[in-house]
Amino acid sequence: MAAPLSPSAMLATSMHAQAGVYALLLGSGVSTGAGMPTGWGVVTDLVRKVAAQEDAESVEQAGSHPEAWWREHHGEDLGYSSLLESLAPTAAARQGLLAGYFEPTDEEREEGVKTPSKAHQAIAQLVKKGYIKVIITTNFDRLMEQALEAEGVAPQVIARPEAVAGMEPLAHATATVIKLHGDYKDLGSLNTPDELASYPEQWNRLIERVLDDYGLLISGWSADWDTALVALMEASPNRRYSLYWDGRSSRGDTAQRLLAGRRGTVIPAAGADELFTEIASNIEALERLVVPPLTTAMAVARLKRYLPNPVRRIDLHDLVVNATDDVAQGVIDQALSLPGDRGTSLQHVLDGHRERSHLLRTLLVEGVRHDDGVHDRLWMDVFQRLVDVGSVRRLGVPTQAHLERARLYPALLVQAALGTAATYRRRDGLVIKLATQVIGTRDHGVRLRLPAAQIVHPWRVLDADDVNLLPRWGGGRWTYPISRLLKQDTRDVFHDLIPDDEQYAGTFHGYEYRMSLIYAVTAEGSDHLYGPMQGEYVGETAWSWQQQDVPLAEIAFRESGELATEWPWIDFLGGESEQDQRLVAHREKLAHFKYHNLR
Repeated sequence: MAAPLSPSAMLATSMHAQAGVYALLLGSGVSTGAGMPTGWGVVTDLVRKVAAQEDAESVEQAGSHPEAWWREHHGEDLGYSSLLESLAPTAAARQGLLAGYFEPTDEEREEGVKTPSKAHQAIAQLVKKGYIKVIITTNFDRLMEQALEAEGVAPQVIARPEAVAGMEPLAHATATVIKLHGDYKDLGSLNTPDELASYPEQWNRLIERVLDDYGLLISGWSADWDTALVALMEASPNRRYSLYWDGRSSRGDTAQRLLAGRRGTVIPAAGADELFTEIASNIEALERLVVPPLTTAMAVARLKRYLPNPVRRIDLHDLVVNATDDVAQGVIDQALSLPGDRGTSLQHVLDGHRERSHLLRTLLVEGVRHDDGVHDRLWMDVFQRLVDVGSVRRLGVPTQAHLERARLYPALLVQAALGTAATYRRRDGLVIKLATQVIGTRDHGVRLRLPAAQIVHPWRVLDADDVNLLPRWGGGRWTYPISRLLKQDTRDVFHDLIPDDEQYAGTFHGYEYRMSLIYAVTAEGSDHLYGPMQGEYVGETAWSWQQQDVPLAEIAFRESGELATEWPWIDFLGGESEQDQRLVAHREKLAHFKYHNLR
């Protein structure tokens, strides 16, 4: 038998399908988690303070039975209003008296005490999105209002029954907070059992309307003291929408009676923070299912808005990571064995990776184009994700070697896009970081931790003979097939940044030259790692006519170093005195690729 759907998922599904039809009833349990006292706790403490001054020996009795103590010593029933008037006769005095209970000190604020909790923040986000429009609260504090304001929501707050007559209709207001017991600064607040035995008629009509028109989610309210609200709920005929109640505050007899009478559902939750963050998370998951895929133009527009704004760092992260996850899923789903000849099957897989990674690569190029290095960690994390997912061995699955290697092609395309953009923007430090600070694992019986330059080396990902078999060439063959493939497959995301084809080719060759230096350095001292790769950047026509033995890419590289205020290659190549010697020695290695397709 299938497991039943969790109550939290049931509620989130209903809220997502019919935004705004569920109201909240929040009790003290929501605020006590943020360090706020309960209203009754404030009353009890105030009575103890009175007792300490009038009859010090009865302080303990005042704390245990404040109503009885007050009646015995003051000859009247304990009331919130009368208590405050006794202690602080003026409004300013009352405000000062209560501030210590409800307003955080600087130290408390630093520790997150008496400030909106995760529950308040999650609720505010749900309100901002329109899933919740009505909040009834029995709390005196202003944490809910503060959380809403932080989300840019300006709710109408109804804290006195007299305000009901002039309020905006619930259905028309963006958000309404009904402070059923009042605000802590208001003498008309309700707190004691006698005060909670009945409500003014305006409150009755408003709450009846909410109970009849809306479903209800209750959190942090036990129903043990508020007899007037219990009576209204028992009398409400509403059966249109369900009642949900968190398991922690619904354990009492009265709560169980209300649940049974309204056929309510208990939601297991450790507390309000866990309850509302889970509901918000569930709704976000549902939103992702129905949101249409972003067009490339829309995604780039968002990226440009997010990049310069520190407040939108999470939005930027989510935008880029969501695109990365889609590419990674393509790697996970990639076939490892296909019928037909090697060239056809390889082209099918490579084309799929290129198309699926187009959005991500466009975002990364635009990111590097407009960024000054602040977000380098994000670009590196994206590359790391694809290196990792492409390197994981899939055991027990029939594989063809050329398709197994192709699982790293998205990582190679992303590195080429980032590196070419960084080369164009003269951000050579990013080229080096991507190739050397992103680390991957090769697992062929022995697990080896290597820099990405070696994990995603083009020779490790592609075989030159296989690439020359691709049907895309129409039967032709290239002297440097891997270099030609990468330059073509990276071109699609550079039309805006580098519209001129010749300038793009020069930039890409500059990137290839830089990578050849990194390949040489990272392979030093090993016979099992890959050195510089042959490519069009050192082909027969890519050498200077004035200096027959110098590649054009090297000349451009040296010129970039002379213009740069900071040139990270000096340190990478072993110091200023070593740089020229290394470049000359490197040129001799590249000369072997000038006329020959050597491996």
